[in-house]
Amino acid sequence: MTFGSYVRTIRERILNQDRSFSVRQLAQRIGVEPSYLSKVERDQVAPPSEATITRLARELDEDPDMLLAMAGKVSSDLQEIIRRRPQLFAELLRQLRDAPDGAIQHVAREIRDGDW
Repeated sequence: MTFGSYVRTIRERILNQDRSFSVRQLAQRIGVEPSYLSKVERDQVAPPSEATITRLARELDEDPDMLLAMAGKVSSDLQEIIRRRPQLFAELLRQLRDAPDGAIQHVAREIRDGDW
């Protein structure tokens, strides 16, 4: 599923329960033109900026990092972390590439909790 089609699917699902999620109203809340949001949803233009995707994620109650990844982007705070130690993070990500989700969650919890 593309970024645009995913956004459209989520927005339309919410729209069925909340009429304030029309393209026009959502576009106004996230600070873009309705025609632009419509084009994004139809994959006629590239995904918006990080800031716009973050506002969109908040409105749709979606994880911003997930939407950014679907858009082929990485949040600026993660980019900065990677820039500090690019070789180490590249190696870490390559090692985790095929790991099951549970193993990655375990590693993240160990690092968060300081269990090393």
